[in-house]
Order: sequence, then structure tokens, then C-alpha cells
Amino acid sequence: MTVLPQVLFAAALGVGLLLMFSVVTGGRRTQNRRLEAIRERHGSAQTVIETKMNRVLAQRQTKLDSYATRFIPNPDLLRRRLAMTGRSWTLGAYAGVCLAIVVLVALVMILYGLPIPLSLLLGLFLGIGLPHLVTAKLIKRRIAKFTASFPDAIELLVRGLRSGLPIAETMTVVAGEVPGPVGVEFRAVSDKMKIGRSMDAALQDAADRLGTPEFQFFVITLAIQRETGGNLTETLSNLADVLRKRSQMKLKIKAMSSEAKASAWIIGVLPFMVFGLIYFANAHYIHPFFVDERLMIAGSGGLVWLALGVFIMSRMVSFEI
Repeated sequence: MTVLPQVLFAAALGVGLLLMFSVVTGGRRTQNRRLEAIRERHGSAQTVIETKMNRVLAQRQTKLDSYATRFIPNPDLLRRRLAMTGRSWTLGAYAGVCLAIVVLVALVMILYGLPIPLSLLLGLFLGIGLPHLVTAKLIKRRIAKFTASFPDAIELLVRGLRSGLPIAETMTVVAGEVPGPVGVEFRAVSDKMKIGRSMDAALQDAADRLGTPEFQFFVITLAIQRETGGNLTETLSNLADVLRKRSQMKLKIKAMSSEAKASAWIIGVLPFMVFGLIYFANAHYIHPFFVDERLMIAGSGGLVWLALGVFIMSRMVSFEI
């Protein structure tokens, strides 16, 4: 038997898995483009202190981190994603976990009798996709906690400003009083301001690390208020009210689209689950899918159409607020 059907089956499986992977981890490209345009308008330039801090951090990298930086396509983006999780993970540790998953999955699949190209493809997909999914899950959970507590932090800022405290001292109070990611981020902003960073630069660093539009609204509000003047307490109070209404709208949309999303998940996961259960229960029954050219071609077409259907359903229930 030629190797061409196995290659076609592996390629179709890869395309299908990549489409489903893009459904699960699809980013907000339009939202990021809008935020980038606003940052260019109101953002501040890099300072000398930031350059020195980056040099110090670069000197602290281990050999494994330097190797990972050399081979990872976009190390800065991955480093920012790891920072968004709130964990002290490094590029070297992340790359080591990915490599271990690739080798382990490929060896297990080869021992179970799968072809070597298909085993390597599954190992690469799980080795790259599984840590990415875990990182995205941790980021999403941290952003959700931050978004839920952020309006309360803004109202605490408003009360501090009304009592006569300056904005820098009020941020220090928020860092000590509000628990969770909000307190951690405001503490980082306060610490950077103490070592000489400007408020705009410190807040923009936190906005880049969080990647959430709610905090970017807060940064832009402060920047516009310093340029144009006005009542800062009233502006922040209105912002807190807008963020609460925005959160309520997200919950309504999530409830209205939950049925369609559940259907997409069931349609996408059920075939793979049934295939895996049958394979581990009776491998001889599934084995022709890896040796019969006709079954390989049929399975490849089914995977591609399944991935396209799930992708289209996910786009139909995806709303941007």
C-alpha cells in the first residue's frame, strides 16, 4: 500500500483539528485592531527605565529560556500570554512541557499501532494545542475575575478622589483593599510609579498585560481627562456604570446563545469520542480506516466537512460587544 492515503488522511485530520482549534481559541481580531488604534492615539512612548528593566529581565533568562526564544516563532507574544495568566511561567518551562507531550503522545499512538505520520501529527497537535488551551483557560478565568471586580475598584477610586486623595494614593489604596487580580494589577502599577515610571506608561503596561477592553477604557479615560480636563470622579463613576451594563449584556448574550454553542460542541466532539471509544474497545474494527484507501479518503472528507460545519456554527453564535 502506498503512503499517499496516509498522508492525505493525516493532512485532512490536521486541517480539521486546526479549524476546530481556531473555533475554541479564536481571538478578537477586530477588537484588538480598535484597541491598537486607540493606543496609538493616546499611548506613551517607551522610556529609558523600561529599556533598563527589559535588559535586567533578559539577563535573568536561563539557557532553556534562550533556546525556547530562539525556536519559538513569536516569543514576545507567548511571553505576554504567560504573563496574562498571572503565573510565574517561563518560555523554557512552556516549551519543555510542549515537547514532552509531543513525544509521549507520539510514542503511545505508535505503540497502539497507528501509522508514524499520523502519530506524529497527533503528537504535534496535542503538544502545541493542549498547553495553549490550558493557558487560554487560565487567562479567561483571570480576566473574568478581573472584570467582575473592576467596577468596584473604580468606585473605590471615586470615593478616594472625593475624599481628597490624589489619584496615585488612591491606586495604592485599591491595591491593598481589593483582592484578586485587580489588587495585583493595581499593585504592579503603584510599584512601577514608585520607581519612576509615569502613570500613563504603568497603566498601559497593565493594559497590555491584561488584554481586556475594560481596563483599556479606564486607561483611555484617564488619558483623555488629563488632556482635556473635567470632573474625573464623575467620569470614573459613569465608566463604572457602563462596565456593569456591559457585563450584564454579555451575560444575556451568553444565555441566549448557550443552546447553539452546546449543539456545536456536541456535533464537534461526539464523532471523535465515539471513534476513540470504539478504537480502544475493538481496535480491529477501526483498523481498516488506517489501511484501506477508500476509508481514508472518506474519513478525510468527513473530517473536513465536520470542521467546516462547526466553524460556521461558531461564527454564527459569536457576538462582539
